[in-house]
Amino acid sequence: MKLLHVDSSILGPASVSRQLSRAIVAAEVAARPDIEIIRLDLADQAIGHLTGQHLAAAQGIAPEAPALAGDVAAGNAALTAFLGADIVVVGAPMYNFGIPSQLKAWIDRLAVAGKTFRYTENGVEGLAGSKRVIIASSRGGTYGAGTPMAALDYQETYLRSIFNFFGITDVAFVRAEGVALGEDQRKQAIAAAEAEIQKLAA
Repeated sequence: MKLLHVDSSILGPASVSRQLSRAIVAAEVAARPDIEIIRLDLADQAIGHLTGQHLAAAQGIAPEAPALAGDVAAGNAALTAFLGADIVVVGAPMYNFGIPSQLKAWIDRLAVAGKTFRYTENGVEGLAGSKRVIIASSRGGTYGAGTPMAALDYQETYLRSIFNFFGITDVAFVRAEGVALGEDQRKQAIAAAEAEIQKLAA
């Protein structure tokens, strides 16, 4: 069994999403000691955003420019790692109501027709449905259902939608909300998320 551990926060040791994603991975390893961990840190190993040149090369419309070789290789490696994983753990903080741009760049490399989805006469069919995705979500404010800010959640709603689009229905969120609302709230949010992690691993 393989687990792909992806982080995207730019805050390093101060990151709540990184703290939670590490705890999720540790819980999965404790439950399955023989699991293979594949690590991808998008803050340290950024995958470039898609360009017209990249798409043209990937679709065979234009030859691959030498300058794109590394970028294409990184994108292909990211897709291969994702497709080969049984469990994907994603550290995903909320930045300005959405996800970090480096996480979006990674997702753009996964959204490849014929690999993670395909178009059919009956509509779109996801091709990556055999895996489980666990998202370590951190948010400075509170955006859960029923809160005044719920309509501004373009982070978790997008992540659930895109992984569902890939055919993945087993998508779980471990959430720490309100981490910027004071030290007590931060501690309580992290403690609640860590308790949820233990339930998921049980």
